[in-house]
Amino acid sequence: MLGGVALACLAGRVEAADSRLRLSIPARSYADALIDLGLQANVSILGTASCGGGGRVQLSGRYTLGEALERLTAGAPCAYRIVDARTVRIVPMAPAREARDAPRNPTVISELVVTATKRPAALGRLPAGVSAISREQVRVTRSADVGQTTGQLAGVLTTNLGPGRDKLLIRGLSDGAFTGRTRSTVSTYLDDAPINYNAPDPDLRLVDIDRIEVVRGPQGALYGSGSLAGIYRIVTAKPDLQQAVYGASASVATTRGGDLSREFEGYVSIPVIPDRLAVRVAAYEDVQGGYLDDVNLRIANVDQTRRDGGRLAVRVQIDDHWRLDALAATQHLRSNDTQYVTPGMSNGGMRANRVREAHNNDFSYAGATVAGDFPWGSVSSSLSYVHHVFSSQYDAGVGEPLALFGAPRTSLGAFVEATRSNMLVQDLVLRSTPTGRFDWLLGVYAARTLERSPSELTILGPNSARTVYTERRKDTLREFAVYGEGAYDLGHGWSASIGGRVFESRVHTTADIFVSTPFQPRAFDQSRTFSGFTPKISLQREFSNGDLVYALISEGYRPGGFNSSGFFAIRAARADFQPDRLRNYEVGAKLRRLDDRLTLRAAAYYDDWADIQTDRYRQSGLSYTANVGDARVVGVEAEMGYEFPFGLSLQLNGLLSDSNIRNPNPDFEAPVTGDLPGVPKTSGGILAVYERPLGDDLMLRLVGEAAYVGRADLSFDATLPRRMGHYVRARMSAELAKDAWRVTAFVTNPLDDAGDTFAYGNPFSFGEVRQVTPQRPRTVGLRLAADF
Repeated sequence: MLGGVALACLAGRVEAADSRLRLSIPARSYADALIDLGLQANVSILGTASCGGGGRVQLSGRYTLGEALERLTAGAPCAYRIVDARTVRIVPMAPAREARDAPRNPTVISELVVTATKRPAALGRLPAGVSAISREQVRVTRSADVGQTTGQLAGVLTTNLGPGRDKLLIRGLSDGAFTGRTRSTVSTYLDDAPINYNAPDPDLRLVDIDRIEVVRGPQGALYGSGSLAGIYRIVTAKPDLQQAVYGASASVATTRGGDLSREFEGYVSIPVIPDRLAVRVAAYEDVQGGYLDDVNLRIANVDQTRRDGGRLAVRVQIDDHWRLDALAATQHLRSNDTQYVTPGMSNGGMRANRVREAHNNDFSYAGATVAGDFPWGSVSSSLSYVHHVFSSQYDAGVGEPLALFGAPRTSLGAFVEATRSNMLVQDLVLRSTPTGRFDWLLGVYAARTLERSPSELTILGPNSARTVYTERRKDTLREFAVYGEGAYDLGHGWSASIGGRVFESRVHTTADIFVSTPFQPRAFDQSRTFSGFTPKISLQREFSNGDLVYALISEGYRPGGFNSSGFFAIRAARADFQPDRLRNYEVGAKLRRLDDRLTLRAAAYYDDWADIQTDRYRQSGLSYTANVGDARVVGVEAEMGYEFPFGLSLQLNGLLSDSNIRNPNPDFEAPVTGDLPGVPKTSGGILAVYERPLGDDLMLRLVGEAAYVGRADLSFDATLPRRMGHYVRARMSAELAKDAWRVTAFVTNPLDDAGDTFAYGNPFSFGEVRQVTPQRPRTVGLRLAADF
């Protein structure tokens, strides 16, 4: 967390100022003891970093909130202020002039409280690979979307097909680089709601968010299918019941050899009825200027992308026990063309298509969470609805498809695939109050997903258009699960937890397929039910100095499904694909040293992945899903942060991962490579932030960020040895801030490195011509922002 306070977004309350709470806080530093108090009292305690990393206090017995705060801050270089029944703010003692003029160091990232494990917990005390990016860090690094945060998180990568087309990958657990019918290995959440099934990441712009939370490794016990590799959670900023806040920013940038880019975003939060009702609105628009040329179409900068959207949030404090949070969000994304090139062309590596390859991605969300607190614990019920529509067009004039229908190679071909997905999700969670030795959580989950995905191939002549292939597919998925987790304090710093999820998933697929002569139309109608249990068990020890070590066993799974696409009738062996399951064995440590200036989180893991599902393309360019075989994955990940006393903060992260495919499926049509595709063996990143006061309330902030992505294979298919990766992404900025205003100059890709971020772009031609996706060339820009 850079330059901010701890955001302990806890669902809880203190019943009255004189209510007595049963508290048990072992010997800790001032800041850690206050974090513990917030967790046990179910209140938000903000700004605990103001107490520094020193001191040693403890507490045991029954106290009012005020009594507990008095005892924990006695002798500390900080004071407390009870804002309301739910919030306490920690502030530093009145500083001397010299202290006020000293550089403002960013706050230790381990102070952040996260809720991605469905209960509030300090980042450094969770027995799992968990990372978080605070609101301030998102702002400082100008991380506009998910892809721009990946270099700040160990083991988190993304493909680079283009805006609104990419898939997230965590810990090297890749089922391939392509997006098709398989459920995503990483489940993306917007607050408490999953927002993706088998769709690409919607590429939501990170405007007015509270934080990003990532849990690495399979999370089947708490989150079910789709969390096989982990969770990526976007937590939005909530309406403020106390005061009005607002802000806005605008920027303009120019790319070498390309068009101008521009961005605008703003937000406002208004307490309509103080302490009872507040509304928060955010809106944005950005245009990414194109920088690639198509010589056949004679269009310069073909790949422009426009994105606009907004959110409306409402918070209602119903009474002292109950609260309602409602959110509506929408985003519209339009890319005029794809962003891959064909190296070796005389024009310097641009593209020579004959059909524009546009992509549209429209996302809408509506949801509400009702939370209530009781002496025994709390309950929350979340209901959400996601409407996601996306489509892509490809140049199908190269390769096999047109020849199959007797069309000359001079003909134009256009393939359009679209998906309209509607997902309704209900999640009910009950949690105990964490005051005793036993802590528990129980949940009930139900979801229904309806997906319609029409596609068609059209041959374009000089004066005519002939549709030769059409598929109208419909997928219905119903899921139901009961899950739970219990943790027990064994004493002397030891605790253990055990949990699991009982689930049932039913998949029903229908399709009507029309294919021109010499092929025959056909229909498809299949259904199947999958059920099972996914366990989780962990053991951890927390030492008196705040260090933590843990061991974890967890599982993830995905249900099976069906293949319907293709010019030819599908063989029985390929008409469906089986479920896959991943079991994770993990040990880790979380350390804090040097008065909390140094934080280190590291984990080693071993994964067994059975019956891996992967999306593939036939020679015709149409996709299908297959089980490729089993895999063994071993890896080590680490994140480190250090804050120098002169205003410099460093964050480093890295992942070393090795995989080996075993027991290849004999029905898989091609020889299989030895490694999982789409992910490198080595990746890592560094973030440096330097802050220095300049006088007259001016603050200078310099930010440098770099991320390395190693070499990787594109596909499981050993006959397509497409290598990609081995590149560095870099960004730099200089900011001047005074009061609420900030002006920032920035440059991305300062060395103008091209690299090969993704060796793929078009399924109809990538078997015949090499495809490369370079980085956006050097881009320089200026940004003006203000927050009030």
